Amino acid sequence: VAYSPDGHRIISGSVDKTVRTWDAETGDAIGEPLEGHTGLICSVAYSPDGRRIISGSDDKTIRMWDAQTGAAVREPLEGYTTDISDVSYSPDGHHIVYGSDDDTTRIWCPAQYPANVTTGFHPDSNGWVRHPAGGLLFWVPDDYRNGLSCPAILTIPTTGYHRVVRLNLEGFSYGSSWTDIKKPDA
Repeated sequence: VAYSPDGHRIISGSVDKTVRTWDAETGDAIGEPLEGHTGLICSVAYSPDGRRIISGSDDKTIRMWDAQTGAAVREPLEGYTTDISDVSYSPDGHHIVYGSDDDTTRIWCPAQYPANVTTGFHPDSNGWVRHPAGGLLFWVPDDYRNGLSCPAILTIPTTGYHRVVRLNLEGFSYGSSWTDIKKPDA
């Protein structure tokens, strides 16, 4: 649950997979429940200006809503392998910080990556990162997997065993184009 910045409303997430808005004075429901998650809601938060609501769910997604209309503001942030356990806005409202059950905390800047960005690179149980069609992209050693992040998301592992791993994919080729890779002329 969370209060709106002005203290007039409360939002709650529920096991019925909805986010609800309540009048903080009377306790009455305001509007219709916000629907879209396919799992229970683990965490909700208002943006500092009160215009947006975010929700994290055990369906492994984060959703962003218009606080006045209840409409989804963008596609959900998805691609996780574990539940989203906590969500919050930065004090300036420009970043969203969230935690998941994979022992990481992540920071996302929606304004910088407004399109339907996913969480980026998540190796499968054997360490392979795959492109959306399912083909192999690259393999990641076990002790680097949990801290792996894409440019849109800053990943902060919360356990000492894991470390932040950033990839520079400039010039990266895969699929049939991998044969185009060559060493620069000396």
